[in-house]
Amino acid sequence: MISVVVPVLNERECLAGLAGELAAAGQSLGDECEFIFVDDGSTDGSWAEVRRLQQSEPRIRGLRLRRNFGKSAALAAGFRIARGNRIVMIDGDLQDDPAEIPGLLAQIESGDDLVNGWKQDRRDPWHKTIPSRVFNAVVGWMTGVRLHDHNCGLKAMRAEVVRELRLYGELHRFIPVLAAARGFRVSEKPVRHRPRTLGHSKFGAGRFVHGFLDLLTVKFLTGYGRRPLHLLGSLGLVAFLFGAASLAYLAGTWLVRLSAPDRFEPVHTRALLGYAIASLLFGTQLLSMGFLAELIAAQRARADDDVSIAEEA
Repeated sequence: MISVVVPVLNERECLAGLAGELAAAGQSLGDECEFIFVDDGSTDGSWAEVRRLQQSEPRIRGLRLRRNFGKSAALAAGFRIARGNRIVMIDGDLQDDPAEIPGLLAQIESGDDLVNGWKQDRRDPWHKTIPSRVFNAVVGWMTGVRLHDHNCGLKAMRAEVVRELRLYGELHRFIPVLAAARGFRVSEKPVRHRPRTLGHSKFGAGRFVHGFLDLLTVKFLTGYGRRPLHLLGSLGLVAFLFGAASLAYLAGTWLVRLSAPDRFEPVHTRALLGYAIASLLFGTQLLSMGFLAELIAAQRARADDDVSIAEEA
């Protein structure tokens, strides 16, 4: 079975057209399909439209969240009830073409675990495309997962990927990064992108700040989530050693000053004393935080499956 998950937020005008295109794409696949529309707290009647579409298309399943929880939460809810062994996610605004789904799934069958869409000819205004290029370049540089369009709403993946993803906040932007961190094979495929003709974009200028903060979160989770002491401890050790060395130097100058008062300034008047004490305290705090984080990570590893198994013979 192939499960298509569609997060919906005030897209009532687009849903009928999207349902028709999904049905056409499902026929070309020749497999059993289900289309899961997740209403993320819409206020424009989107849920009523989903219920209406169900009457003519039995493959449509609807899921309504009690309020607007965000795209990541909507996707996570849809993934949770998906029954397919191949999962596709697509936005509900009709900018992504459902006819591209068979091509993405074909690439999955060739051996990839997740195929990310690439809007090679993006039909959006410059104030979206230019920041997006910068964002993709920074994500690739910081995480090592170099894709042209990390945040493309059209992706296909194996169900195993979905089962190991933990989406919250706005981490949907980094699904390929999170999958690659678990050892899955990630690739991309150019897909057709269409200009928005109905509805309006749900993302404002705040997405740049949120995206950068989420990138720092993902970098920490994927790089140090299971060994936080390596990051916090390294920074803390550097600060602690700098403070300790500075205090040792100041102690040496104090001893020299006992016999040669004019050679050095009094220790208590030197700015280095304040920096040394602050570095010593800061380094101690970071080391303590690192040890506490290690305890939490160890408890999580005991309670959770912390490895990703490829196959069993």
